[in-house]
Amino acid sequence: MKDFIFGAAYYEEYAQEERLDKDFQLMCEAGMNTIRIAESTWSVEEPRCGAFDFSHVLRVIEAAAKQDIHVIVGTPTYAVPKWLADLDPSILGENRFGPRQNMDITNPSYRFYAERIIRELVSRTAGYPNVIGFQIDNETKHYGVHNARIVQGFRDWLKARFGTVEAVNDAYLLYHWSSSVSSFDELPDPIGTVNGGYACAFEEYRRELAAAFLQWQAKIVSEYKREDQFITHNFDYEWKSFVGPNQQGGQSAGLQPDLNDYEAAKAVTLVGTDIYCPPADGLTGHEIAFGGDLMRPLKKAPYLVLESQSQAFTGWLPYPGQLRLMALSHVASGACGLMYWPWASLHGGIESYWKGILSHDGEPGETYSEIRQIGQDLKRLVAAMTDEPKQNQIAIVVSSEALHALRWFPTEQGLSYNDVVNAFHRALYELNLECDVLYDRETDWSGYKLLIFPELYCASDELIRQVRAYVEQGGSIFAGFRSFFADENLLIRHDRQPHGLTDVFGMRYDRFTKNADHAWMELLEPDTAEAIARYDDTHWQGYASLTHHRFGAGQAWYLGCTVPDKELKSILLQAADAAGIPQPGLRWPVILRRRGGLLFLMNFSDDTQTLPCPQGGADVLTGAEFMPGQDLSLPPWDAVVLREEANPDIQREEE
Repeated sequence: MKDFIFGAAYYEEYAQEERLDKDFQLMCEAGMNTIRIAESTWSVEEPRCGAFDFSHVLRVIEAAAKQDIHVIVGTPTYAVPKWLADLDPSILGENRFGPRQNMDITNPSYRFYAERIIRELVSRTAGYPNVIGFQIDNETKHYGVHNARIVQGFRDWLKARFGTVEAVNDAYLLYHWSSSVSSFDELPDPIGTVNGGYACAFEEYRRELAAAFLQWQAKIVSEYKREDQFITHNFDYEWKSFVGPNQQGGQSAGLQPDLNDYEAAKAVTLVGTDIYCPPADGLTGHEIAFGGDLMRPLKKAPYLVLESQSQAFTGWLPYPGQLRLMALSHVASGACGLMYWPWASLHGGIESYWKGILSHDGEPGETYSEIRQIGQDLKRLVAAMTDEPKQNQIAIVVSSEALHALRWFPTEQGLSYNDVVNAFHRALYELNLECDVLYDRETDWSGYKLLIFPELYCASDELIRQVRAYVEQGGSIFAGFRSFFADENLLIRHDRQPHGLTDVFGMRYDRFTKNADHAWMELLEPDTAEAIARYDDTHWQGYASLTHHRFGAGQAWYLGCTVPDKELKSILLQAADAAGIPQPGLRWPVILRRRGGLLFLMNFSDDTQTLPCPQGGADVLTGAEFMPGQDLSLPPWDAVVLREEANPDIQREEE
């Protein structure tokens, strides 16, 4: 925490006037110590093929050094210059020039020129003492890469995975509608296939291409970087856009479909991320918490927020105090740094109204004043916080494969896998039950008392054996509907559901339907399990909807249907209680999070919240003293941060 990163993306290339010294002076006055540069400006750094001009980059680095400002240098490979698109149009494939991320990341020509600019840029900047790290590419995904070379690569990938074409036919049931083949060269183009398993395998292959692209860049950067310099990347999420008569914007909304973070994170030494959330009345803090809970376990370490919003989105300005509350939430979730995109609002281009810390007039206004307050708060937090890692007792297990599988076989139109995962995570968040979000490829579940599997549609035999062992050895699991239904190739299991775990759950089912109350309902038949709840539908009231069962030294819960958020919270409380997990009495809009010996109490609402102070001590941010149990008033969009007691005793409120 002594090296907490605080800053913004900075683009001198876009400036309409000379203001380098003024900007850096304002940054220092706001407590900022880091800028991020260069990741968007390949055409400036190489205006003509082989003619390099790093004058902007080096000028900014040198000016930053005079103000003791650190620099993160980004490789500019996500926005190709026009000369490169003209030199080899195959780089763009069927795309047109203009948008960013419109290239084939596997194209040999693109790779050649991308490697050249990376080597030129990194070799010229790595020696500067104030360059603390490198960001490889930007919000990388596979961008839908598809051509004859990609299809052949997919065939080769399947051959390496299965060995024989007969095994491929079996794995995806290609016999259906005469899609089976007798050689790998006959395997069809997956674009246009009606076979969900085959299509999702292609998505997995393309996610691996994206991860390999980042690993390729990291290897190049590693040849030049110093030992004390990090490699990072700004992982992002599925994006949900909002457009209305008076506002437009978007938010980070669940797993990124086109990159598997678990595999891609192997390319970096410091996990980075971009987290955007609705401000104003839409601010709940959930997107910040979800992003942190997903990023933190990738390296079991703090992560860097490379992009966060300040004034972003037309007609959606954060209320006074909200930027500060967002910053505190990032720190409480495990961030080791917080950066904004961008420093100054752009005067042209598609992102002109994705406003920065400074408005278009370039003057320090109210937003800048709040950022300066955040800088002061961060200094106080850094001084008070220990390096003790977050130790959560609950984990949600997620799957990139399940995300794509449920696009092919949706639970209900309009209800996506990310919607279900977010519902479970939001319920825990609003109950102040902190959790980690783990990919299903993570094999270390030690330290967790409760694992939650929301709609984990496809699972390998190995994963199912891991689940069984976890419960037998004393762990608790909670599975949602449609979990453990198909294998890793989306082939539906041929026995009673949930496959391989009917004895663990003490129940089974073979039928499912829906009604006016449930978008999905499995007709659960308890064997040795206790039926906690049954359907009240006249036709299906004999069947269980929620079961609980003890197996080995552990226990297993199974929810066979969709339920309203309030009911989901009640059910998860039961499961956490049974697993012996302490439950705070506080509920959203007051959010409680622990980190580094500090207890964060945050009010995500427009109303003052009054609550009994859970412990005594001084507020790290203001110095105000509190006694245990005294009434603590949290003003709207405000927070109190207390040094955590050695043995905090926060009791669950009476329901």
